[in-house]
Amino acid sequence: MIILGIDPGLAIVGWGVIEYRNSRFRTVAYGALRTPAGMRTEERLKAIFEGMTELIDTYHPDAMAVEELFFNTNITTGIRVAEARGVILLSAERAGIPIQEYTPLQVKQAVVGYGRAEKKQVISMVTVLLGLKEPPKPDDTADALAIAICHAHCGGSRLADYYNK
Repeated sequence: MIILGIDPGLAIVGWGVIEYRNSRFRTVAYGALRTPAGMRTEERLKAIFEGMTELIDTYHPDAMAVEELFFNTNITTGIRVAEARGVILLSAERAGIPIQEYTPLQVKQAVVGYGRAEKKQVISMVTVLLGLKEPPKPDDTADALAIAICHAHCGGSRLADYYNK
């Protein structure tokens, strides 16, 4: 199964594509979609949508895993990220890709084994689990790969359904 993990944002959308087969991971590709701060919000959303569409067309994922929105103290930033998430979810829905959302706690639990793990621990485990020579950069990309790993570990019944087709 090819899983596209997404760490949503307006300035940076981290993405990671992994293959999960027979309880083994293979890293396909990873990176970040970036939009400049000076760009109007609607232009940034269009750029994210176009970037997501290109990723989907390139890697043909069987599933997309997206981090759920976590609101901190800055509501304005949260709203902008929510808008970006909407565009990201729309891109998957238009392509007919099943979407699963995970909380940061679920991702940390699935990748590190501890829901309150620190970011350094998550990045370290992503690097080890995927056999990468160095930690993925930026952190948003490492987060996206962690989300994809989480889906591989937690999407059990969905993965079983996929292989029993």
